[in-house]
Amino acid sequence: MTTTLDAGRTKRLVALLVGSAFVVILNETIMSVALPELMREFDVEATTAQWLTTAFLLTMAIVIPVTGFLLTRFPLRTVFVAAMGSFSAGTLVAALAPTFPLLVTGRVVQAVGTALMMPLLITTILNVVEPERRGRMMGTISIVISVAPAIGPTVSGLVLDSLSWRWMFWLVLPIALVALGLGASWVRNVTEPRRVPVDVVSVVLSALAFGGLIYGLSSIGESAAGEVPLAPWIPLALGAAALVAFVVRQLTLEDRALLDLRAFAVPSFSIAVALVAVSMMALFGTLILLPLFLQNVLGLTTLQTGLVLLPGGLAMGLLAPVVGRVFDRVGPRPLVAPGAAVTSAALWGMTTLDAASGRPAVIGLHVLMSVGLALMFTPLLTSALGSLPQQLYSHGSAIVSTLQQVAGAAGTALFITVMTRGIAAGTEAGTSVVDATADGIHTALTYGGAISAVAVLVALLVRRPSESQSQAAAPEPETEPESEPESGRAAVGAPR
Repeated sequence: MTTTLDAGRTKRLVALLVGSAFVVILNETIMSVALPELMREFDVEATTAQWLTTAFLLTMAIVIPVTGFLLTRFPLRTVFVAAMGSFSAGTLVAALAPTFPLLVTGRVVQAVGTALMMPLLITTILNVVEPERRGRMMGTISIVISVAPAIGPTVSGLVLDSLSWRWMFWLVLPIALVALGLGASWVRNVTEPRRVPVDVVSVVLSALAFGGLIYGLSSIGESAAGEVPLAPWIPLALGAAALVAFVVRQLTLEDRALLDLRAFAVPSFSIAVALVAVSMMALFGTLILLPLFLQNVLGLTTLQTGLVLLPGGLAMGLLAPVVGRVFDRVGPRPLVAPGAAVTSAALWGMTTLDAASGRPAVIGLHVLMSVGLALMFTPLLTSALGSLPQQLYSHGSAIVSTLQQVAGAAGTALFITVMTRGIAAGTEAGTSVVDATADGIHTALTYGGAISAVAVLVALLVRRPSESQSQAAAPEPETEPESEPESGRAAVGAPR
């Protein structure tokens, strides 16, 4: 059951959620350009410094599966305040952090808020926007999901050119606090909260599964540098076993599942989610490698690095609304298939970069990859979520957001791992550090190119979901709507 908002309140609600989500998602990659400076200040290696991004994504992957339950159980305003409150607190901790572990802790607290925000945004839009306009609106969401992390390095470079890295948090904090205050005043519920139980066993299995897998992937890179205390196969095996147990339990619980996996029974959803995961691996993998290449191989400053990556972010932002409008007319395949091909071509082009490459080559390839991803994100998100029945909206958005972050963390861990091993092999063979770094990045991008080639083939299977398919569903859960406080009910209007 949804509630009706007038046009003015709908626009204000969506604008606030999109703006807040942009700010919190921006922080996923805002640290990437600062990694070399942080490595020097805290005396840590690249494999350790990457945890500023990986821990952020890992926390999101652990928290997001719970959001399907939270968005079903609690009013929208309650979840929003919890999200922005957590993000604001984490931002303050990170800004004040005197040590690297405390800085990572601040990032983790930030990530809890970020994890709540994206499913909240997507679920709200699915409930208040008509199906024929969802492509256009998902184009706006794509700006948040893809452009915010894409321009994170640019924002970081601009700040670091004249200020301490701590100002990346001090500048964000007042914006977060304003959003928190506006949300507490403006946000009203657009769904009927229901009293549903939370399965504690599923929460534990989810944390073990996604936490174990990402920690294991990251540990492979640390193992190459001789820094990891635990053999990588141990957390990987634990994570894989917990994931199997988690999936079995969710299928058994059905309507009481923490994360309703029956969404994967819809082919359009499954194919689109798989391609989104591959795209996020490419995006986050290159966003962690390119700043290292530009600074450690080409010798650019943080500001120069940010400016080199800016055109790609702008390209994604400008294309996203256009792609959304085109999707509403022609459907996903005419956009996704060319987008996958362009992304793959860009990644393979990046494998040619070396110490002699100029900045124009890097800019051109990064823009090309950004164009390809822009053609993919909006159609894939709209096809995936639009194919689901309404009772699976919150679970579908939680699944998409979970896999996005797992894929992003996996891409970061994979690319850094391959790069680290390549650098280690090169230096042992007597190659200079600069050339060894270039060779390591080349090898990592080759892996990315191979993965993207598979995505090109899968993209041909994408279809526009039919109306009958989107209405096919799991049965409505047998739970009673929770009565909302009088103040909240009066503000949103009569039930539809």
